Amino acid sequence: MSFNGLEEPPAWGEPEPKPGDIVKDAIRKEQVLKEIAAAQEDLRALVARVQTVQGDVDKLTSDNGTLQMYIDNLTMQMAKRK
Repeated sequence: MSFNGLEEPPAWGEPEPKPGDIVKDAIRKEQVLKEIAAAQEDLRALVARVQTVQGDVDKLTSDNGTLQMYIDNLTMQMAKRK
């Protein structure tokens, strides 16, 4: 915005745009978008792995419960025999 023919300085901390920065900015934005897409894909793979491991944990927990019940039944049968 100009005031009395003078350009308004950019906001604090905002770098002044330079000629040719548009191409560099576009390339950098494209690179950042590719990095974001790669990170999202990595997260999807990690979530899938976590879900697989959680399923394994759930199955093992269930199996442990079954084994504990079996051990308890054997212990009661052994106690009845004495």
